[in-house]
Amino acid sequence: MTERQGIPRALIVLLCTASAVVTLAGMREVGSIIGPVLLALVLVLAVAPVRTWLERHGAPGWTLVAAPLALVLFLLLGMVAILGFSAAQMATLAPTYSRQFDQIVLQTQRLAAQLGIGTQQVNQAIKTLDPGRVFDLLTGFASGLLEVFTSLVLIVVLVLAMCLDARAFSRVLSSDMARHRSELVRALGLFAHNTRRYLVVSTVFGLVCSALDVIALWVLGVPLPLLWGVLALITNYIPNIGFIIGLVPPALLGLLEGGPKTMILVIACYLLINFVVQSLIQPKFLGDAVGLSTTVTFLSLLVWTFVLGPLGALLAIPLSLLARALLIDSDPAGRWAAALVSGQAPGDGRP
Repeated sequence: MTERQGIPRALIVLLCTASAVVTLAGMREVGSIIGPVLLALVLVLAVAPVRTWLERHGAPGWTLVAAPLALVLFLLLGMVAILGFSAAQMATLAPTYSRQFDQIVLQTQRLAAQLGIGTQQVNQAIKTLDPGRVFDLLTGFASGLLEVFTSLVLIVVLVLAMCLDARAFSRVLSSDMARHRSELVRALGLFAHNTRRYLVVSTVFGLVCSALDVIALWVLGVPLPLLWGVLALITNYIPNIGFIIGLVPPALLGLLEGGPKTMILVIACYLLINFVVQSLIQPKFLGDAVGLSTTVTFLSLLVWTFVLGPLGALLAIPLSLLARALLIDSDPAGRWAAALVSGQAPGDGRP
């Protein structure tokens, strides 16, 4: 009996890792093209139920393309306007509070001297909390997203093309030829369903959190509460760290406007709202739609941000779901990998 020769497992892992690195590096180099393509795909999936509803009710063929396209245009133009206004406001806010910041620095230095803490240590800590640096980072984040969204011509053309091909694509997936790729078809359908569910639930609860944040900031007297509410809604799509990004600007403004007490109240309100809405209520509606463990979610955030920048941070979950559908769910032998990335053992109810 001859032994079965196979490729060593370690070599397979190394080859797969090298292929992933080369692929991601290539995607990063052409991120200006891939970013809008992936954004258009997610937007088309988000508005697909509109096309399905119109088709079910016998609407004319041209409306199956025009209605989703108009909805996407409305979303894109609204996002461009919001991000442009936010970037302009954040760029002008920091200089207006320079005097208040200097006063806080002096008070902190005096308190540190009374406690026996060296001035050099205090200055180093203050540099890390400089609101100018924080606002510069947030302005860069908003500007990075704005650059992507301002590629409206390319995005609109891509959305239009995808909407025109949607019916043909659906027919291909439901044809007899697709039966030979049943696992892939099932994985793509699951990806589309889970992505829509994730977007809808995240948007609804993001609006709830944003409205509550705006009310809390308005009561506490923090400037531009509506702007920070919109920022909280946008950063709601960023897993793990989005909440912190949305909290930093109003907390700093609370410190500059009303002192440490206001800052603590802002942080407490954000923590309470986020814990109740996003940690207790939202998971009951979202359920297992994401199908990604906390560790995989955080790693996907890092990877997609590295590849596509700020847009990758916003689309980290949908893009990870797409990668899971193509690489894991479409392979019948990949059940163990699906259990690994979802953090759920086979048979526990998660796909």
